[in-house]
Amino acid sequence: MAFSSGFLKHRITVLNRKAATMGKFGLDTSGPEWEETVCLWASVDWQKGKAGMHEGALDSYGVVLVRTRWTNQINERSRIVYEGRTYQILPETFHPDHQENTLQFMAQVIIDDKAPVPAPPSNSELGNGGTGDI
Repeated sequence: MAFSSGFLKHRITVLNRKAATMGKFGLDTSGPEWEETVCLWASVDWQKGKAGMHEGALDSYGVVLVRTRWTNQINERSRIVYEGRTYQILPETFHPDHQENTLQFMAQVIIDDKAPVPAPPSNSELGNGGTGDI
């Protein structure tokens, strides 16, 4: 089924891994770096409850169903950014249809474990007069 332009009403950004760079000690192993590849119009629907479980989501928290036009700039290892949150594509749900020029997949929100941890409040912010007693 081809998508009409009115169906694709959400903007997503596709992220792909950067190629590893060669340093003086070999390949850089600092971890994957992601770069924006393309912005696409898509349909993004939250999968919740019974519908999410039926579609294959083991844990339907933060799972979205994305439908867009097919492009070779997105694959099973890509990530997407939608409304400021980063999602990882669930590879087993990645279904391109070249005949219909469509692409459908599910993606789950990534909890960023590398986010900076906020500093603990200072004594003056706690309101104990700077004595260190709580």
